[in-house]
Amino acid sequence: MSISDIKSRIDALTAELNQHNYNYYVLAQPTITDFEFDQKLKELEQLEKDNPELQDPYSPTQRVGGEITKEFKTVKHKWAMLSLGNTYNEQDLRDFDDRIKKAIGDDFQYVCELKFDGLSISLTYENGKLLRAVTRGDGTQGDDVTTNVKTIKRIPHHVKADDYPDTFEIRGEVFMHRAAFERLNTERINNGEVPYANPRNFASGTLKLRDSAEVARRPLDCFLYFLYTDKRLFRTHWESLQAVSKWGFHVCEHNRLCHTIDDVIEFIHYWENERYKLGYDIDGIVIKVNSYAQQEELGFTAKSPRWAISYKYKAQEVETELKLVTYQVGRTGAVTPVANLKPVLLAGTTVKRATLHNANEMERLDLHEGDTVFVEKGGEIIPKITSVNTLKRKEGSAKIVYPELCPECGSNLIRKEGEAAFYCPNDEACPPQIVGKIQHFCSRRAMNIDGIGNETIELLYRKNLIEHISDLYVLYQKPDQLRELKRFGEKSISNMLEGIEKSKQMPFEKVLFGLGIRYVGETVARKLTIHFKDIDSLMSASYDELIAADEIGGRIAESIQLYFQDQRHIDQISRLRDSGLQFSRQEQEIIFSSDKLAGKTFVISGVFEQYSRDELSSMIEMNGGKILSGISGKLNYLLAGDNMGPSKLEKANKLKIPIISDEDLLKMLND
Repeated sequence: MSISDIKSRIDALTAELNQHNYNYYVLAQPTITDFEFDQKLKELEQLEKDNPELQDPYSPTQRVGGEITKEFKTVKHKWAMLSLGNTYNEQDLRDFDDRIKKAIGDDFQYVCELKFDGLSISLTYENGKLLRAVTRGDGTQGDDVTTNVKTIKRIPHHVKADDYPDTFEIRGEVFMHRAAFERLNTERINNGEVPYANPRNFASGTLKLRDSAEVARRPLDCFLYFLYTDKRLFRTHWESLQAVSKWGFHVCEHNRLCHTIDDVIEFIHYWENERYKLGYDIDGIVIKVNSYAQQEELGFTAKSPRWAISYKYKAQEVETELKLVTYQVGRTGAVTPVANLKPVLLAGTTVKRATLHNANEMERLDLHEGDTVFVEKGGEIIPKITSVNTLKRKEGSAKIVYPELCPECGSNLIRKEGEAAFYCPNDEACPPQIVGKIQHFCSRRAMNIDGIGNETIELLYRKNLIEHISDLYVLYQKPDQLRELKRFGEKSISNMLEGIEKSKQMPFEKVLFGLGIRYVGETVARKLTIHFKDIDSLMSASYDELIAADEIGGRIAESIQLYFQDQRHIDQISRLRDSGLQFSRQEQEIIFSSDKLAGKTFVISGVFEQYSRDELSSMIEMNGGKILSGISGKLNYLLAGDNMGPSKLEKANKLKIPIISDEDLLKMLND
């Protein structure tokens, strides 16, 4: 291929994979399989590796994360991140407009922007390169979350333009789309984890994770809305928004330039209802004086600028009748109460059900049969009951009491100390837990078994063809029973059995995640397989050995031990092993590029700008070096990055071990 052809292929793959990422993470509507996506990504990685000068800084290959941040460094803001004054009524807006007119006259404009319900972020660029990303914090200083922010696909690592200043700061809001929030929250519930209340909390929690590889798997987005420079480049805020959009920053397309306060109020009224058609949450409108010179003239109070204000929408609330409280049993046994309501229109949709979260929330509300309740859908995706109209309570109505027995199998419910939810412990015989476990095992993020969807699993369970995940691997022995199922033809049977057979090649970490051990999500499963290598080592591990593994805490360790104490689980693993599933980690054979580092030992610590720690480890091993787990007198080099632990540094200095950077390592290899 010619250079021109290679560049065209790289550009096409970059655009295609970015679109697939958007379809999967934001719209929750993937259009290709994971395998097809991975093959295209591998092709792009190879093309970029062979032609590094053609690599696009926006390439999907650059958004994978992988760095571990031990702690977030505190950074002082060059320009304070002030809050805005809030109002909930139009008269306050008109009073604000009058104050502006008294100060600067009638000749001015407003810029109206959607007020995103997310997490404020400040991005600093030097020579077009993202240098630092800092949270709002207390307004004067915040946390450095650069490594995590670099995984957000909408935030450029390099500015694609030639008219930007040498140094500038741009402010914005990190948020999560509703579709992505619902999908990820469902996964948390299925994994026995506490769900987030709304996308803002999920986005905030994600940005403060220490593992950027996990951040990369959680799709965040970002709108940018304010530019700061030492020397003013533009006369107005509106001009600056148009410019930064051309530089490649994600600027909201719904911003509007308004000439009067009536235009502003019209904009507010329009979005009060239209906001429910957006794929993300907004909780109001921000109004800013457009001219920078006029902004300077108006100045600031101690807490906020005098030239801007935010109009907050009130959370929509309606009154309706509580018909019935039902209880859902999830895959992990968590029992969630759900309020079934008389249908009512709320925030553009008809609401028939609302979450009651847990027994504590039911007690707080003091629900009685037939109560009239207030339902809200503000920052919450799922409607929730906020209170009861006790004035309309029917005389003699009975209080609704959380059940003591599982509504599905009749087992006594349990609640562990410090947890809000009650659980059914009968995980091997409670129908929704059984079906949920098998559905989880077959899911794309676990064993990725093609040809067997959730409805098929429910049907196979009802027909007594499967009761455990191990039963999937003997379905091929029951062709006649499968043919008797409605809408289950030869092609469907063939596809399902082929998908089950292919799943035997899935790696150990996917099998472990698929088992559905409480608190063992994808990331935890991967950490465990790296540390313990095989299922036998994991099953026999003591509590102390478990918590010694990377990022494995006491709660996870206790859950793992409890799981393997059940003989039924051991029997299932034995059957799965006999069926040919992978229960040991397949270590990748290292192909040595040279022997330049032969006989040399290294410990890697800290965060690196150019390479991930995995890449540095691979680089060392491919050139004959060896990675050690700790610092001792046998160590030759400590490869140190930013935010390295002080104890390691102190020990290395005490033992007089050479401390090198990633650049020093490259020099050793290129020497």
